[in-house]
Amino acid sequence: MEILHSDRVIRVQPGQTLSYNNDNPLLMLMDRIQDARFAVDREWYLRDHLEYLFSIGTLEFYGPQGGDADQLDPKAQDNKTDFQKQNVKSFTLAPTQLVRGWVSTGETICPFLRISYQAGPETPLWRAIGGSPGTPIRLWLRVNGRTPAAPLVVPYNPQSQRYEVEIWGYSGPDLRNILRAGSRDALVTGALLVDNALVTGNLSDFDQEKVADRDMRSISPECTVHPVLPLHVECAWADSSLAHWDAQGGANYHFEFNMKLRGWDNFLSGGVSPNPHGGVGVLDYRNLMSNYGRFADSGELGRTLENWSFDAFGKKAPGVRTERFMAVDYMDLHVVHADCGIGLHRHRDNQEVFLMIDGRALMVVGDWCKMPERERCFEVRTLRSGHMALLKGGNLHGIFNTTDERMLLFMFGGYD
Repeated sequence: MEILHSDRVIRVQPGQTLSYNNDNPLLMLMDRIQDARFAVDREWYLRDHLEYLFSIGTLEFYGPQGGDADQLDPKAQDNKTDFQKQNVKSFTLAPTQLVRGWVSTGETICPFLRISYQAGPETPLWRAIGGSPGTPIRLWLRVNGRTPAAPLVVPYNPQSQRYEVEIWGYSGPDLRNILRAGSRDALVTGALLVDNALVTGNLSDFDQEKVADRDMRSISPECTVHPVLPLHVECAWADSSLAHWDAQGGANYHFEFNMKLRGWDNFLSGGVSPNPHGGVGVLDYRNLMSNYGRFADSGELGRTLENWSFDAFGKKAPGVRTERFMAVDYMDLHVVHADCGIGLHRHRDNQEVFLMIDGRALMVVGDWCKMPERERCFEVRTLRSGHMALLKGGNLHGIFNTTDERMLLFMFGGYD
């Protein structure tokens, strides 16, 4: 696989002290989340289950410190204790954004997928036309292999200055009789669609009593908001006549919700163990991640290394190598205060786990380089108490405490 690295690495003069308090990339991304709009009133959406994908246009990183300041090639930045070279300096977003999750009407809970496209002359669609595409535009869409009969009509939202459509997998009573007046307008304008063939799943499928000792990957695998399986979305944008396209030269755009986030309700399997390991009583358990036993083929805790990556023993070697295990070099406990966040940065080689002991935060996992399964993206989900996120080599990541209380965070993994 040919790796597309960051667009630019900025040389930092030795001895220069950087300021992260102005134009901080993490706060810029948090602002984009606040700006996100939905088809109906926000309180209808299950907040802790909202998942965002922001496609990345450009990325800039700071270069190394001191004597390594001139080493701007990420493949050769081998100093593991120089954290400055990991830090994102700035980014721009590409036109497409996606959100998925669950929405409650009071009568039922259903999955939704929202997809939007930026309006303006800097977009590829505008440039392909040589002017404005007008309103509405069209969307060719494939969700986990399922495609509508015709490209969707996507109206323009002047409040967000984006073309936006939200698709619900809804099978309850007539929505027009449930939605309030302002939200009902979304049905009239086409900003809200119901398509049970395209967006599928029931939250109740994953109730604890139904999961038992089953492999969760086998339960409702087509669910649009599956707890552990990725959701792959392929799309292309066009003007209303379908004469001009933003389709990445015919390859289309590929996006995937695939953050490895696990917890009491996101796991591989669970069950009840009487007399655990020869003990007394009964315990409930959750198998969160595993390369062992029935999950020996999962590969979740293993990694693939490029020839410029260090292995677990600090060595490089030609060709592509694999490690079936996760190497741990450190274990840290962090107290993250209100309005504090760990900034957006990358790990070139190593894996890392963020485990929320107490609190709530927005977890960001993204792509430092172009990955086979999707365009470069920031993926954002809520990390709650008892939840963990696994970061792979090549991932961008950061976390922000969204509450007014401190949170306790346990981190372990390999230094990069």
